[in-house]
Amino acid sequence: MFGMGFTEILLIAVIAILFLGPDKLPSAMVDIAKFFRTVKNTIGSVKESLEEEMNVTGIKQEALAYKEELLKASEGLHKVTNVQATIGSEIDNILNDTDEAKQESETPKVKKAPKEPQEVTFKKKKKKKVQNLENKEEIADV
Repeated sequence: MFGMGFTEILLIAVIAILFLGPDKLPSAMVDIAKFFRTVKNTIGSVKESLEEEMNVTGIKQEALAYKEELLKASEGLHKVTNVQATIGSEIDNILNDTDEAKQESETPKVKKAPKEPQEVTFKKKKKKKVQNLENKEEIADV
């Protein structure tokens, strides 16, 4: 206890008996015990309050971290859901493109003939010889 050995405690007890006497010694021991008990309780309550404060500090740090995450997420969500601004800029781009296209269409250009769509079938094609024979028959009929 407090780094004191048995002999030191015995020496303090002898000195206390000499100064206080046998009449006052028991009440002094009770008062000393009460004093140490109150000191122990005070130290315990201070320790508990410090632990609570440390816990509160940890909770505050966690809350601030969550708040930062929520702010980042809300900013990202705002960017994604800000459709009006993005659509407005896209419409402006489209309008600018169509204005440029009108200006280009007013200048004369050689237009290419549109490609004719090809019909895709899985039918067998007739051989060219058969077609040539049909052409000869038509010529002969004339």
